[in-house]
Amino acid sequence: MKTKTFLALFCLLCISSGFSSCQRHSSDQWKLVWEDNFDQKTGFDLQVWSKIPRGKSDWNNYMTDFDSCFDMRDGNMVLRGIINYSQPNDTAPYLTGGIYTKGKKAFSNGRLEIRAKLNGARGEWPAIWMLPIDAPWPMGGEIDIMERLNHDTIAYQTIHTNYTYNLGIKDNPLSHSVGAINPDDYNVYSVEMYPDSIAFYINDTHTFTYPRIETDKEGQFSFDQPFYLLIDMQLGGSWVGAVDPKELPVEMYVDWVRFYQKEK
Repeated sequence: MKTKTFLALFCLLCISSGFSSCQRHSSDQWKLVWEDNFDQKTGFDLQVWSKIPRGKSDWNNYMTDFDSCFDMRDGNMVLRGIINYSQPNDTAPYLTGGIYTKGKKAFSNGRLEIRAKLNGARGEWPAIWMLPIDAPWPMGGEIDIMERLNHDTIAYQTIHTNYTYNLGIKDNPLSHSVGAINPDDYNVYSVEMYPDSIAFYINDTHTFTYPRIETDKEGQFSFDQPFYLLIDMQLGGSWVGAVDPKELPVEMYVDWVRFYQKEK
C-alpha cells in the first residue's frame, strides 16, 4: 500500500509539473518509425550515414576514413581506435572512426535508442550525441546521449546550450547526469525529445530531464528543432587524458539505432 501511495503521488507530481517526459518510458506509448540494425555485410547504409571528417577539436582530431577503423561484424557497426602504423602521409599518432547522419537524416519529437557495447582503454572516449541541422554551436544546443571515459562503469549524459556553456548556468535546471552501465556487455542509451524537455535514460532507467524554464537568459532551451546523430570513437583530449597505446586497438560495437514517435 505504501508503494502504491508513493507511485500515485509521484504520478500526480509529474502531471502537475507540466513536463511530458517526467513519466517513465513505456513501450506502448511509442511507435517504431525507423531503425538501422547494421545487418549489412559490406558497409553501412550510405543513404543514412557518412564518415565523420577530421577536425581540430579534441573529439574529431583523429577522425579518418581509413577502412581499418570501420567494420560490419555480426550485425554490428564497429568503430575502432588504433595506432597509426600504416598511413605515412597522415601525421596523427592515432586514428579513429565515426559516423553521422548529417545532411541525410534528422530526428525530433520522439525517442531515440542506441544499443552499443564499449570496450575500454586508457584515453578512450566513445560518444553518442546530437547536433542541430541548421544552428551554430552552442546556440543551437547539443544533446550528449552517452560519453564514456577510459574503463569507467558509468556513462555521462549532458545538455549544452548558450545558457549552460557561455553563461555557465549548469544546475538551474540540472544539465548533466551519470548512469551506471555494464562495461562488459551491451547497454541501451536513450533520449526523449519533447517541445518542453529532454529526458535521458540508460537501460530504460531515467537518469535526468532537462526542462524548458521561464528565464530572461538567452538560449536556455534550443531543442525544438531537428537534430542529426553522431556515433564516434575518439582517443585522448583534455577531458579523458592521455592514451595508453598498449591498450589499443579499442572498439565500440553499435548493434542498432531505433527512433520512435508517440502514437497519435
